Amino acid sequence: MKKTKMDYFVLKKKSKYDTICQEGSDIVAELKDVKGIGPKSLSLLNKINIYTIEDLVTHYPFRYEILKRNELSEVGDGEKIIIDGRVESIPILMRFKAGLNKMNFRLVTPSGVVGVSIFNRAFLKNQLTVGTGVTVIGKLDKTKNIITAADIKLETLSNKMKIEPVYHCTNGLTNKNLSTYINMALLMHGKEIPDYIPKEYLEKYNFSNKKTSLNLIHNPSTEEKLKEVTVRLKYEELFAFMFKINYLKIQNKKKNQGLERQIDKNMLNKFIKNIPFKLTDDQKKAIDEIVNDLEASHRMNRLLQGDVGSGKTIVSFVAMVANHLSGYQSALMAPTEILATQHFNNLKNFLKDTDVNIELLTGSTSKKDKQKIYEDLKNGNISMIVGTHALIQEEVEYNNLGLVITDEQHRFGVHQRANLQNKGKKPDVLYMSATPIPRTYALTIFGDMDVSTIKQRPKGRQKIDTFVKKNSEIKDVLEMMYKELKQDHQVYVIAPLIEESENSDLTTVCKLKDQMKLAFKDKYNIDIVHGKMASAAKDMIMSKFKENEIQILISTTVIEVGVDVPNATTMVIFDADRFGLSTLHQLRGRVGRGTSKSQCILISDSDAERLKIMERVDDGFEISEEDFKLRGHGDLFGTKQSGDMAFKIASIKSDYKILLQAKKDSKEYLLNKETDKEDLKRKLIESITNG
Repeated sequence: MKKTKMDYFVLKKKSKYDTICQEGSDIVAELKDVKGIGPKSLSLLNKINIYTIEDLVTHYPFRYEILKRNELSEVGDGEKIIIDGRVESIPILMRFKAGLNKMNFRLVTPSGVVGVSIFNRAFLKNQLTVGTGVTVIGKLDKTKNIITAADIKLETLSNKMKIEPVYHCTNGLTNKNLSTYINMALLMHGKEIPDYIPKEYLEKYNFSNKKTSLNLIHNPSTEEKLKEVTVRLKYEELFAFMFKINYLKIQNKKKNQGLERQIDKNMLNKFIKNIPFKLTDDQKKAIDEIVNDLEASHRMNRLLQGDVGSGKTIVSFVAMVANHLSGYQSALMAPTEILATQHFNNLKNFLKDTDVNIELLTGSTSKKDKQKIYEDLKNGNISMIVGTHALIQEEVEYNNLGLVITDEQHRFGVHQRANLQNKGKKPDVLYMSATPIPRTYALTIFGDMDVSTIKQRPKGRQKIDTFVKKNSEIKDVLEMMYKELKQDHQVYVIAPLIEESENSDLTTVCKLKDQMKLAFKDKYNIDIVHGKMASAAKDMIMSKFKENEIQILISTTVIEVGVDVPNATTMVIFDADRFGLSTLHQLRGRVGRGTSKSQCILISDSDAERLKIMERVDDGFEISEEDFKLRGHGDLFGTKQSGDMAFKIASIKSDYKILLQAKKDSKEYLLNKETDKEDLKRKLIESITNG
């Protein structure tokens, strides 16, 4: 969040530094108090989000320039050269129109004399007197024996190596300015900068103190020292972050006292034994974790994640049975009516031999039926309710809601999920997601949740063969589709756009429908579904497809989540290079839900790396790791989720081992009663509770 001007006036009363400063020092100085920073500089620093002294000294370099002296004979024509020497001739300055100028002089180096030209550095002329030692960085023209310089530094390297930091700057604020301001701030206030690492961990890892570390990150003496302090500062940033995550998790468990319940384990085990297929070890483990949470004194706040078709739904059904056996109502909310109906029918089927009252509530439920459901929910006659957003309407009242489950949780807004939780006094909460998340990412965005992961495939679930085809091979694709259609199987066809666009050559659903009709004549029913259609119309077409009244369904990614059509064996994705890895994998997961061998065909003229990954990898968690490598952690769900993860020096992707250690250490430190009175812990907690 961008800081306002008013936020920085209050620093005079209480600085942000004294909230978590290990030494307990109070800093009241502001940026304007740093020598050399005037009103103009202050404004420029604000432009790059530097508002306080701590912001300034933790504005880390984004890269380093390694200055190591070359010899003229070592460098090829047109190559970069770093060389030092002494000015041999008085610089000649030539001025051109529009403020352009050029300066020429001769440089005596240990390996010979060379000419130097540099543009727009007229201000250096008076400093480049004959005999002055300089270092020139530029490109060497061997034929003319001239260096076209990019920079001239008023010092010599000789045989030493110099590591120069390079910062993100803004127009009017140079790298040199920033370096000067940072070093002045460290000189004036270095001892007062807060250290977030407890003393015991500084000693354990032999870390240098904060001031020394900051001095070295901005003025590295050697590459080895730079690596050391970089690890130390990354650890500090991740330690403070994971401390907050662990603290909030512990506090949530303390504050959120759960329901008192006793689960009839014999009845629960009987239900599990009667499931008509064998559960995987991952499913059993997830069930144990959920049941333990239900019986615990705190409210459950758990994410159940697994690959498409990994069997999350049956785990959620077992959770609902366990909740029912302890005397409470359950609510399962799905993002679409057709998915809610599918869950309802499956749940009814699993509990057909019991007297459990299960109902379905969606926007399509008749007014008369809704009124009856409202009454039965309120008086406790309904034990389990499955539905869409209709479950959180104002009219809906529960008798004793004990368990809330949201399927495809990222499809719902925070407020929608909270509205369902608030329908009960303190129901346990289970989120389900078929978008596997790398552990590196789950540690952060779900840091205050417990996570159950299902990786194993249920027995009988087959690998989906994936092929990449060029547009010129469309005849082969149509033949592959026809082969499946002749066996009375069904086909999904995916296009990225709905209508033609002047600026895009992407295939559209409408164009594809015409092409498919031309290819298959009237042999098969073909229809389209896309995001601009009304929900009722989409659900009607999806229902027809499920009942095999439609054999070829042409769609945008609205079919990405949810409905089981066991008879669909082929997924064809046009312009596949335009989709992210996770989306492609979700789409592929719509087929292969029955006993027949299934296939996914990716059509693209691009040699995109993600398409090659799709051909060789079918595990959702491995796919998500590859997606993580390609796109980073910002966009796995298609919407940027940065927030607290906008670290200054650490990276979740490349610093995963440090993250794990920081997580472990911060939790250990937080729970260590011997350090309860330590000032750092108290102030770390204060910084969290004060926002």
